[in-house]
Amino acid sequence: MRAAVSLLTRLPLTTASSSSPRLSTFPLLHLRSLTVAASTSSSSSPYVTVPTQHQQPTDQLPSSETEGGTRRWRPMCLYHTQDRCTKMDDHTHLEKFNHDFAKDLRVNVVDAGRMSPQDMDYFLVLDLEGKVEILEFPVLLLDAKTLAVVDLFHRFVRPSQMSDQRINEYVEGKYGNFGVDRVWHDTAISFNDTVDQFEGWLKKHRLWVKEQGGQLDRAAFVTCGNWDLKTKIPQQCWVSRMKPPPYFVEWINLKDVYLNFYHRQAKGMMSMMSQLGIPVFGSHHLGIDDTKNITRVLQQMLIDGAHMRITARRKPEFPGGVQFFFEDRII
Repeated sequence: MRAAVSLLTRLPLTTASSSSPRLSTFPLLHLRSLTVAASTSSSSSPYVTVPTQHQQPTDQLPSSETEGGTRRWRPMCLYHTQDRCTKMDDHTHLEKFNHDFAKDLRVNVVDAGRMSPQDMDYFLVLDLEGKVEILEFPVLLLDAKTLAVVDLFHRFVRPSQMSDQRINEYVEGKYGNFGVDRVWHDTAISFNDTVDQFEGWLKKHRLWVKEQGGQLDRAAFVTCGNWDLKTKIPQQCWVSRMKPPPYFVEWINLKDVYLNFYHRQAKGMMSMMSQLGIPVFGSHHLGIDDTKNITRVLQQMLIDGAHMRITARRKPEFPGGVQFFFEDRII
């Protein structure tokens, strides 16, 4: 079946090894209207696109942000995502950088009748970055009913067991090609401070009360794989000499839910997005961009009727300390 749709193409996803442009050099973008074939996946993506090498990325900008009839994509201000932007009254800065974290994640839920009731009211989409120590801690709060992004928590994290020279090498290797290494150095805080601020953010949204056992209330973490909460959080807590917070004890591995819902395997974020016909944007392995892309997969799966439930829980009595609840899962 074919349908006439308004096509919103996105910035092609880049990797750290690519010769991608830095954040301040992306070109002007244009809105196009095309007739496209329906997706070959089991769903109709709310992010309709047929990306090609000739198309330019676009964004749904307010009319005040158009220039000469064209619309331009703007990168997120990574100072703003960490509540550190001091240029909110600078017109040039506001024209150059996006300060609306939810802009790329608004969906038109035309088939809401297919959505399944969820056990949680909110999902906390998390994608950590940093193999040696955590360098980036981004979390998007998604409303399970409306699919609206409620809030964002984003911090760059400074390693605690590295010399300054090793940190500089580590950060340059990780973020240099993205052009955000300067922002990292300006804003990074310790993992302990990150956890303290994150807990304050959870309390603000009434998702966590330390005095009531410390686990999440009406919410669950969503990750693309088990590594973030099964492996990296315990490792980082040990390095930072802190006990792992109890709200990290369980999570939803989106890859396992995807496998059991669509009955096809997708080993990572990129393959899930490709199979669902969802356009990718940003820089792969820049945590905030990956978190947004994972959120887009989650939104699509919810629209298609997937039921999100806990896939893993940390329990000392199980091999490796983790109990997995899906028989069919991605190893």
